[in-house]
Amino acid sequence: MSGIRILVDADACPVKEEIYKVAFRREVPVTIVSNAHLRVPAHPLIERVVVDAGFDAADDWIAERAAPRTIVVTADILLADRCLKAGAMVIAPNGKPFTTSSIGAAVATRAIMADLRAGAVGDGIGGPPPFSKADRSRFLSALDEALVKAARLTP
Repeated sequence: MSGIRILVDADACPVKEEIYKVAFRREVPVTIVSNAHLRVPAHPLIERVVVDAGFDAADDWIAERAAPRTIVVTADILLADRCLKAGAMVIAPNGKPFTTSSIGAAVATRAIMADLRAGAVGDGIGGPPPFSKADRSRFLSALDEALVKAARLTP
């Protein structure tokens, strides 16, 4: 799968092991990007990048390298938006793909939820549901689908 690569926003990513398994099977390079040192497999397909602890440093590193034939794994909606604009495919760890047609609504919903959490109304608003086995399965399917799509793109 020449020219295809996976960039992972890794600090809070719950599907790193799944990414490694797919990468090894398909022989696709993976870059794990984080603000802290994370343990990664010692394998020629896996690269670890530790960025400064600065605000959005990992996001900036990933967004600067996002391109067509790149698959970005992140739950960060604003990073997903930046990567989509660069032509990358973006998948959330729960398997939900971000697309150019869905990202606007996701950004708007994020802004509304942030406003609600900041106000008095936000006391009863929780976060996302717990991560499940179904989310892992959906992620694996979405990653395989994205790799097939990326392989069809001309380098």
